[in-house]
Amino acid sequence: MDKGKEFILWFDQLGIEDVPFVGGKNASLGEMYRNLNPKGVNIPNGFAVTAYAYRYLLEKAGLADNIRNALSGLDTTNMDDLAERGKKVRDIILNAELPSELSSSICEAYDNICKQYGENTDVAVRSSATAEDLPDASFAGQQETYLNICGHDQLLSACRRCFASLFTNRAISYREDKHFDHFSIGLSIGVQKMVRSDLASSGVMFSIDTESGFRDAVLVTGAYGLGENVVQGAVNPDEFYVFKPTLKTGFRPIISRKLGTKRIKMIYCTDGNKPTKNVNVEFNDRKRFCVSEDDVLTLARWACVIEDHYSEKAGRFKPMDMEWAKDGLTGQLFIVQARPETVHSRKDAKRLQKYVLKGHGSVIAKGKSVGEKIGSGKAHIIKDVHNISEFQKGEVLVTEMTDPDWEPIMKIASAIVTNRGGRTCHAAIISRELGIPCVVGCVDATERVNEGQDVTVDCSQGDDGFIYEGRIQYVIEDTDLSSMPKTKTKIMMNIATPEQAFEQSFIPNDGVGLAREEFIINSYIKIHPKALLYYDTLHNPDIRRQIDELTFGYSDKKQFFIDKLSEGIGRIAAAFYPKKVILRLSDFKTNEYANLIGGRQFEPAEDNPMIGWRGASRYYDDNYKDAFGLECSAILKVRNDMGLTNLEVMIPFPRTVVEAKKVVSTMFDYGLRKGENGLRIIGMCEIPANVILAEEFLDVFDGFSIGTNDLTQLTLGVDRDSELVARVYDERNDAVKALVKKVIEVANKKGKYIGICGQAPSDYPEFAEFVVKCGIQSISLNPDTVIKTTLAVAELEKKLGINP
Repeated sequence: MDKGKEFILWFDQLGIEDVPFVGGKNASLGEMYRNLNPKGVNIPNGFAVTAYAYRYLLEKAGLADNIRNALSGLDTTNMDDLAERGKKVRDIILNAELPSELSSSICEAYDNICKQYGENTDVAVRSSATAEDLPDASFAGQQETYLNICGHDQLLSACRRCFASLFTNRAISYREDKHFDHFSIGLSIGVQKMVRSDLASSGVMFSIDTESGFRDAVLVTGAYGLGENVVQGAVNPDEFYVFKPTLKTGFRPIISRKLGTKRIKMIYCTDGNKPTKNVNVEFNDRKRFCVSEDDVLTLARWACVIEDHYSEKAGRFKPMDMEWAKDGLTGQLFIVQARPETVHSRKDAKRLQKYVLKGHGSVIAKGKSVGEKIGSGKAHIIKDVHNISEFQKGEVLVTEMTDPDWEPIMKIASAIVTNRGGRTCHAAIISRELGIPCVVGCVDATERVNEGQDVTVDCSQGDDGFIYEGRIQYVIEDTDLSSMPKTKTKIMMNIATPEQAFEQSFIPNDGVGLAREEFIINSYIKIHPKALLYYDTLHNPDIRRQIDELTFGYSDKKQFFIDKLSEGIGRIAAAFYPKKVILRLSDFKTNEYANLIGGRQFEPAEDNPMIGWRGASRYYDDNYKDAFGLECSAILKVRNDMGLTNLEVMIPFPRTVVEAKKVVSTMFDYGLRKGENGLRIIGMCEIPANVILAEEFLDVFDGFSIGTNDLTQLTLGVDRDSELVARVYDERNDAVKALVKKVIEVANKKGKYIGICGQAPSDYPEFAEFVVKCGIQSISLNPDTVIKTTLAVAELEKKLGINP
C-alpha cells in the first residue's frame, strides 16, 4: 500500500511514523490503537481522511492559486486584515465541491464504522494537521473539532469545514510566526466513534506536572459532559494529581484532589439544529467530583503506559498530553487523543530559574497559576473576540476565557487572566508555550480588575495565582545546577506549602528536614478535628453550616480530615521521594487551635499558650487523644495506601522522657509503629531538658532535630513573640550554642540521627558553619537559602578537610 496515495487509512493501519500522511492526532491514535489496546488502554476505533485527500481536493478544484492570492501581503499584526483574508480563504474551500471519488470513500468508511458500532453511529470529526503536535509547535486547537456527527451529509459537511479550518485566522497567524509554509502543511481528518461522555464525564490529563515540570506526577482534569468545555476552558474542572512511581507498584497515590465549579456541561442536542449544546449542572453535582477515585487511578495508569510507550519509541523521556472520556452508557473509560507535551520536554534541566516578587500589593483577584513567572502591565478587559484588534502589545489580557481565535493577541500580552478554565485549557496551554504568566479560573476577574489599571500577575507562589494592584518589582534568579558542589552535611529543606513542593524539589537538596502540618490544616481542612469527631454536640448552627459546606459529600466527617491531611502530606512526600521527608506533627498552640472552625468549644483559654498545652503534651491526653488519632490515620494512609514510606514523623515539644514514651505508645495504638516499614520517630530538641537528658530521650527516639527558635527562648527565658525583649533573643548566644554542641555530640556518640531545622541556619551563615564544625548530620533550611548555604558549607568542609 502506498499510504501517500490513499484517501482513507484506518487506525489499525497507522503508526506514529505516519504523521506526514495523517497528521499528529491520527498517527498517535493509530499508534495507540495498534500497540496499547492490547495492553488494556481503551481507544475507540476510527479512520483518517488523509492529507493526500486534502491536497487532491486543492488540485482537482484548482484552489491553490486562489488561496495564495488571498494571503499575498498578509500582515498578521493587523487583526482586521487577518480576519478579512482568513475568511476569504475559508470561503474558497467551503464553496468547493468535494470530488465524487473522495466523498464516496469517506461515506464508505463511515458505513464500515456503522457495521462495527451500529446504524447511524455518532462520530467525532477532528482535524489533524501534518505539522501539528510536534515538540516545537503544538498548534493547540488551531483547527476545528465537530462532535455528535451522524450520517453521510453531516459527515461530509464536517469534513469540508475541517479542511477549511486549516486557514482559521489563528492558524494562519500561528504558522506565520512559526515560519511554516502554508502549503507545506496538509490537513488530515480523524473520524472516530464518539464516547458517550455527554452522559458521564471527560477531560484532559498530562503525564507530567504542567506547571513545574515535575516528572513523577500525572495531572488529571475532568468535568461533566463532552470534553470540549475542558479543552476550551469553558469550565473550571476537577483536578487530581497521582504519583507515578508508587502507582506502578500497586498503591493508590492520589496526592491531591481539588473540586472545580463545573457549572455547565456539553451534551447531545436532539432538536436537530446543532449536534451539541451546553446546559447547567445541578448544584449537588457541582459539589461532587465528576469521576471516581478508581477511575482516576485507571486513567493515571494509562497515562504511564502511554508515556512509557512513546518514551521507549523516542529513546528519551517523552511526557504526554492526553484527552479522556467516560461512556455513560457502558461505564467504560477511553483515551480519545494523545500528543507530546510541548513545554517542559524542551526545558534545560541543568538550570533553575526562579521569579521572585520584591514588593507588596493588594490582591485584586485570585485563581490557578499557570507556569511560575511574573508579568505586569495595563489591564485590558476584552469580553468578545471581535474586539481583539483593540489590544496593544505589553498589556495584560483579562477575559472570560480564550479559544484559538484569541491566539494572535495572546502572543503579545505580558500576562493573561481568565475567569474560567483549568490548567489544561486553551489559555493555559498557549501561555505555557509562549512563556507568558497566566492565571485561570478566577471566576470574577473581569469585574474585579479595572480597565486600564496597572496590575502584576504573579504565578510564582505555587498553585494559587494572584493579580495584584500596581506594577510590583520582581527579579529573576538564575542558577546553574551543574556546578553545585556536593557536601557531606546533608542539606535539607523546610516545607510548609504542598502546592510549592513540586517546584521546590528542583532545588538541590537531600530531602525535607521539616514538613509542617499547620499550613495543611489551616488551608485544606480549616476545621478543628474534634468539631468533626463530635459534630453532633456543636452548639452553634453557623459553625455546623460552615462544616457542612466544607465536608459536602462526606457522611463520615472525620474522613474529611484524614483525606485532606493525607493529600497535603502526600504531595510533599511525593515531591521529594525517595528522599526522607520528616513530618512534624501538629504544633498549634491552644489559641491557634481555637481559631479553627468549631475550635473554641474544645480549647481552653491559656495565659501563655507558647509554653502551654501544645505538641507532645496533647497527643496522649484523653482530652485530645482521639483527635491525634486522625493525624495518625492520615500518616498511615500516606505510608500504606500511597506507598510513600520515605515519610518519617517528628514529635514537637516533648518535655519529659515519660511524655516521649507516652506519645510513642499512643502512636503505636493508632497503628504508627516505630520500625514498621522503616518508620523512624524523631523528637524535636527544643527544650533544655532535651539536651540535659539527651541520652534518655534518644533511647526513645530514633534521633533529634534541633529547633533553635524554642530552644533559644527557653534557654534565655525570652518570649519570642514579645517585641519588648526581642533585643535579647539571639540563637547565636553562647548558652544556646553550648546546648546545640552538646546534643550533637551525644546523638553522634549514640549513632542516632541529629539534624537542625530551626531558623538560625537560614538566617545566619555563621550559625550553619558552627553546627557543621560540631558534626551536625543535616541542616534543614528555608528553600530560598538552600543554594547559598550549600555553597558556604561546601567551602567550609573543604577547609576542614571533610570529604563529601
